[in-house]
Amino acid sequence: MNIYESAEDYLEQILMLLEKKGHARSTDIASGLGVTKPSVSFAMKNLRENGYINMGTDGLISLTDKGYAIARKIYDRHLALTKYLIQIGVPEDIAKEDACKIEHDLSEESFAAICKQIK
Repeated sequence: MNIYESAEDYLEQILMLLEKKGHARSTDIASGLGVTKPSVSFAMKNLRENGYINMGTDGLISLTDKGYAIARKIYDRHLALTKYLIQIGVPEDIAKEDACKIEHDLSEESFAAICKQIK
């Protein structure tokens, strides 16, 4: 599962939309990530060709098992890191933003240690 950070962000956004709204559309992804619709179209094409997503004729986007595994890992890291940063006194809005930056690069060992701290 070695993919680029931007692809992880797209997969995470799709998962967040699926959990929040029950569906994911390109326009929602663009809005959530603050990118253009053409950027989303290009990313979705690459994600589909690499087996991470499926796109229905109705415009709905779903995750394949492979895509879900990556999205779940990144989103779980995001949630845990946000919680940890809030616990140590970082304001929630900054914690969410910083978690998004950290989630991709943090080692498994450091992430496991943080998880121990927040339980």
